[in-house]
Parts: sequence; C-alpha cells; structure tokens
Amino acid sequence: MNDQSQAPLISVNVLTSLAAIPAEEWDSCACPETADGGRPFDPFTTHRFLKALEDSGSVGPGTGWEPRYLTAEKDGVLIGVTPLYAKGHSQGEYIFDHNWAHAWERAGGRYYPKLQIAVPFTPATGRRFLTKPGEDAVGLAALTQGAIEFATQNDVSSLHVTFCTEAEALAGEQMGLLRRMTQQFHWENHGYGSFDDFLASLSSRKRKTIRKERRTAQDFGGTIRTLTGDDIRPEHWDAFWRFYQDTGSRKWGTPYLTRRFFDIAQETLRDDIALVMCEREGVPVAGALNFIGREVLYGRYWGCIEDHPCLHFEACYYQAIDYAIALGLLRVEAGAQGEHKLARGYLPKPTHSLHWISDKGFSDAVARYLIEERAAVDEDIEILTAYGPFRKTAQEEQQ
Repeated sequence: MNDQSQAPLISVNVLTSLAAIPAEEWDSCACPETADGGRPFDPFTTHRFLKALEDSGSVGPGTGWEPRYLTAEKDGVLIGVTPLYAKGHSQGEYIFDHNWAHAWERAGGRYYPKLQIAVPFTPATGRRFLTKPGEDAVGLAALTQGAIEFATQNDVSSLHVTFCTEAEALAGEQMGLLRRMTQQFHWENHGYGSFDDFLASLSSRKRKTIRKERRTAQDFGGTIRTLTGDDIRPEHWDAFWRFYQDTGSRKWGTPYLTRRFFDIAQETLRDDIALVMCEREGVPVAGALNFIGREVLYGRYWGCIEDHPCLHFEACYYQAIDYAIALGLLRVEAGAQGEHKLARGYLPKPTHSLHWISDKGFSDAVARYLIEERAAVDEDIEILTAYGPFRKTAQEEQQ
C-alpha cells in the first residue's frame, strides 16, 4: 500500500489579476513548447494575450468578465493554471447557454453570476487546463476540482469550460461534468504547395466559383496585403478599430474589445498576428485579423467601411488559406458559425465544452438534452461534409 503520508500536497489558489504571476511561470504551463524558441500552439492562453485583455479593460470591472485565474501547486511548485472568469452574462462565449439561463430563472432561480473557464471572446479550441509536461492528469484533476469547489463556495449556478480539447472533454466527463459537442468550420492543409493545389482538390464547379470570387474581390480597385510583426504599424490599428467597431455594433451591440487592446497588441502581440489590410487609393477600407499558432491560423475579426463584392471572402478565407500554405500550417480555424464557409473549403468539425450545474434536477435535464444534441451534431457534420466542395473519388460516388 502506498504511504499516504508521502502523498504530494496539492493546493489550488485564486488570482484576480495576472499581475500576480510572472509571465514565465504562467507560460511554463500554458505554452511549454515555446522553450525551443518557437510559437505557442495556442496564442490565446499565453500570459501576454490574456493580460492584454485585462490591461485594456476588455475584461474586468463592468464587463461581465471578472478574472478569477486558478493556479495549482504540488508541494509548493506550480504545475497548472487556468483562465477562469466570474460571468454576469452569457455574451462573448459562442457556445450558447441562453436557454439554460432562461429556464433556470423561470423556475425562480438566479443563473448569474456563473463561472467560465475560457478565453474571452475567442471561439478557438485549445487546452483550458494548462499544465506543465508530465503533470497533465494531476493538474487537470486539481484545477477541475478546485473550480467546482470555488463554484460551490460562492453559491453560483454553474461552471462552464468552453472550447476545450476533446481529451479534456472526455476526462472531464469521467469526473462527472456534462460533455457538450458543437461544431465549427475549419480548412485543413493536405500538404498543398499552393492555392492552385488546393483548388485542384475541388470539384470543377466549386473551383470555378472560387476563382471567380477571387477575381471579383481583387478587382475592387485597391491592394490586399497581409502584415505581421514590425510591418504592422499603429496607423493600421486606427483603421482596424474603425472596421471592428462597425462589425461589433452590428453583431453584438457594442464591441467586446476596447481601443486600448489594439494599442497593447501593437506592443506585445504583433508577432502573433497576421493582419489583412485592403486599401484603395492608399486608404484602408477593410481588414481581417488573424492570430498565428504553431500549427493553426485563427481567423478572428473582419470589418469594413466600404462594401465590395466578395472582399469579405477574400480577406477572411482565401488570404488565410494562402498564408497557411505559405507557413506550412496544418489548419485554418475561421471562427464560429457560418455554413457559407463550406463552399470555400472549410468543413465542419466538432468542438467541445464541459458543464457543471449545481442543481441536480436541472443538471439531469441538461444531461438528457446534451445526449440528443450530440447525436444531432454528429449527423449534421456527416451531412454537411458530404455536401463539401471536394472532388469525390469513384468509390465515394458509388456509395
């Protein structure tokens, strides 16, 4: 039998600001792979990105996203961290629980505040339980249990872990959390050497449509450039802020990110960014913001001050594919929703989340719903994939 007196001492603590933990300590859990000097797999869980949200006032008092970061230590040594927030609403999450909130409150309960382990405003899959190499199982268990204990102590309705990895979702389910599956559209790089190589994999009709869209977009009367690092200048953020405000006001009522966020991005995040700028007569008229991971390009925001046919498709989807091929990236994740992405080579892929609900009766009802929802999402992915733009093999056509 094991000597229980020798069992490691695990402790979980709550931080209300990333200023309380040095960047190198957080990143030793969030992106240990950067020790070789390369990019992080997930740029959104780095200390610099999350601190940019905090320092810019995009999260914090008055935003409905109150930081409650968790740290896990084993025998006094940091082994894991997670970005946890106390939420006063369900905005900026992209895995929707509005119906759950309405049902809870119709029954006389108080759904908010709730707790959310997530990257705010960012529907990109990545690890949410950020652990040092070799501490995955212990760190995940400690952070999960710590988050549930924190939720219980603060008498909140629920805890949600959004856009986690499939492995985390399955591990969380084994620990008693509810597993949910939703979907997004991703483009995958099958070793293409050029955009034309990608086009060659499509059916003739879809190939012609995309070529026509690209010609139409590129004939808008200006230039399209993708900028990164020191090529991005402060004036580009002035232009992009105008684009972002237009999109934010139409989609969300008010933009999630503050103007200060883009100033901080210029200072600390520009090497993580691929910024597509469309200019006409020297004036920026549209743009798309992407973040660069070690293997994935993440499309995040688009906006414009002039409408031009097909320019949205070009800036958001085709320029992203060009860039991913040039860098040898494996995938482009173009954000939430949008079945219009299907015809442009972006196929449906499952995304995952975990949920803990304090009320057992309500939790049981949600669990039954999620079983049916997963089956429906599976079927939807299968059907949509079959309607994708790629050429069918002779065997597939016979099936």
